[in-house]
Amino acid sequence: MKLIARWVTAGLLLLLMGTPAAQTQTKESQTGVAEAVPTAGEVASPEALVAAVYAAISGPAGERDWAHFRALFLPEARFTRTRPQPDGTRSVNSMSVDDFINTAGDYFKKEAFYESAVVNRISRYGRMVDALSSYESRHAPGEKPFARGINSMQMISDGTRWWMVSIAWDDERADNPMPKEFLK
Repeated sequence: MKLIARWVTAGLLLLLMGTPAAQTQTKESQTGVAEAVPTAGEVASPEALVAAVYAAISGPAGERDWAHFRALFLPEARFTRTRPQPDGTRSVNSMSVDDFINTAGDYFKKEAFYESAVVNRISRYGRMVDALSSYESRHAPGEKPFARGINSMQMISDGTRWWMVSIAWDDERADNPMPKEFLK
C-alpha cells in the first residue's frame, strides 16, 4: 500500500512539473524576467520601448542594470548584426539576450557608451511593430559620434505592454552610407 502511494505521489509530481504553468515559472526565474519589471511608461508604446532600450545600454563605463534590460525583451529575443571579416566579406552574427549582455557588458565595463536615436520610422499592423531607427554612438553625451547605423527593431504587444522581439543592425561605412531620410 505504501509503495502504491509513493508511485501515485511521484506520478502527480511529474505531471505537475510538466504543465505549462510550472515550465513558465521556471523559465521566468531562469531568464530574470520575474526579477525586474520595467516602468509602465517604458512599455506603454513602441516609441517608449525604443527609447527605453537606448537608455538601458547608455551610460558611463561600468555595469548596466541587465535585469532591467532583460525585462524589456521577450526571453527568446534575438540580436543580429553583420560583422566584417579579414577578407573583406561580412558574416552574420545572431545572439540571444544573454549573449548580447555578455558581449556588450564586457565592453561597457571599460568604456562609456551613449547611443541615441536620430530618426525612428515606425510601421504598425495590429499589435506588431517594425521600427527602423538610425542611431549615433558616443563616448560622452554631446561628443561627436564615433559610430552610426540603423537598428531594425521588431516589437509586439500582448495587450498589456510592448515587448522587444528582435534587433538587427548594420553600421554606417564607406560602402554603406546613411540614407538621407535617416539623418537630421
